[in-house]
Amino acid sequence: MKIKALLVAGAAPLVMASLAASLAVAAQQQPPPQQRPQAPAENAQSTPQQQKPAPPPEEKSSVTHHTAMIGGQQIKYTATVGTDLIKADDGTPKATFFYVAYTKEDVTDEAQRPVAFLYNGGPGSASLFVHMGFGPKRPVVQPNGHGMPAPYAVVDNEDSFLDASDLVFVDAIGTGFSRPLAGQDRAQFFGLVEDANYFSDFIYQYITRNERWDSPKFLIGESYGTTRSAELAGVLQRRHEIYLNGIVMVSTVLIFPTIDYTPGNDMPTQFYLPTYTTTAWFHHLLAPDLQNESLEQVTQQARDFADGEYAQALMKGDKLTPGEREKIVKDLAHFTALSPKFIEQSNLRIRDTRWRKELERDKRQTIGDLDSRFEGQDSDAAGERPEYDPSEASYEGAWVATFHDYIRRDLKWETDMNYPVSGNVRPWDQTGYDNVTETLRAAMTQQTYLKVLFVCGYYDANTPFHAVEYTVDHMGLEPEVRKNVSFTYVEGGHMSYVDEKAHHKLHADVDGFINASYPH
Repeated sequence: MKIKALLVAGAAPLVMASLAASLAVAAQQQPPPQQRPQAPAENAQSTPQQQKPAPPPEEKSSVTHHTAMIGGQQIKYTATVGTDLIKADDGTPKATFFYVAYTKEDVTDEAQRPVAFLYNGGPGSASLFVHMGFGPKRPVVQPNGHGMPAPYAVVDNEDSFLDASDLVFVDAIGTGFSRPLAGQDRAQFFGLVEDANYFSDFIYQYITRNERWDSPKFLIGESYGTTRSAELAGVLQRRHEIYLNGIVMVSTVLIFPTIDYTPGNDMPTQFYLPTYTTTAWFHHLLAPDLQNESLEQVTQQARDFADGEYAQALMKGDKLTPGEREKIVKDLAHFTALSPKFIEQSNLRIRDTRWRKELERDKRQTIGDLDSRFEGQDSDAAGERPEYDPSEASYEGAWVATFHDYIRRDLKWETDMNYPVSGNVRPWDQTGYDNVTETLRAAMTQQTYLKVLFVCGYYDANTPFHAVEYTVDHMGLEPEVRKNVSFTYVEGGHMSYVDEKAHHKLHADVDGFINASYPH
């Protein structure tokens, strides 16, 4: 789900500094936990019955057995759906984590088999989408990822990673079926560090209860889930001495200023440019000299322009001469298929939301955010930004419906509890939020065998691929550590697994990464 969900009010991106200030004010206005009226012990007029704390919820689980054709082989597996109660060190119950674990059957030594923990982003997104994208069952949609009308159906996911690793899908607290316990201060769960602490406690508890301490361990996160993974790599090591074999980063952001437009910050302006080019190439809008190139070739030309002539022009700012400005406008129009007039009016700096409205304005169509291959239509063609994301709107209904049916019908999970796909995790503590690269660098340096795979979608207009390329190049990794980083690119968007061609490639690349990250 969208990494910018936290940074959006309506459809308008918020400035990071303003958001942090607003959150700080909200935190100051929030009464401290001991003053809250719902805390029974604080109410002097409470009856003894009111003072008695409610018992913590019972942990429960449902275990079923299945088979699926994955990676060309018939795999027997056990599905365990459950809620785990997470407690403080003094035994005080704090929250329940909902998870679905898929473990391959007929394994000689389970302790030697890899186990991966998977989650979505947001922050505030439940794991539904990666679950139905990477798990053993997937929704039936069109090959290009577009949704289909009901009745919906699921089929074996031939591209699930279950052939290479056991999979544990986890809902973050406040999303899906994971919940803070009644009376708990919500602030302790919602923030970069807070979130990672509770995830680390869940992982510790899971591998302990299921005797997986010896197993090779992996994290697979999407969108803000990549931010979580970077922080979690350090927290797991410091808090529980848990070392990882690998991390798969799908649609990555580790430095938020690389994608967050703010005055004086030209990084997103530069890093979005190659995505603008690949998108125009897909929609056949470029001039013949670029349109006739392969996707990889046109992408590299756009990178070279963005990091060279365009970056230098942005650095000069108002000192650009009229001649230099005229040339940059011409070249930007060439690489984006936007009009020179629009580029001039944008002061050479093209915001992604404006671009999604402008690129096909003459066709009265808008461009998708999560996947820029998708097109939509607004109530009129005159606005500054799109009214909705046509990519998310196309497939969201099918994915959500099939998950709800599958979890109950196939996995026998009985509950009337609401499942918020996008949960309310606000206010979100911004401490350390804007840059987690140092935590990841330290973890990779100290855990000398830790490998990281970055999965990039050419048509991801939410977390552009060139931003994470820049990020990795500026992490300060020593050569012997840098060799543990790899990239793979798919012809898809933010949620690359919705596309048939993309999820075939993703399966091969992630399986290969997992298999190469531990001795066997």
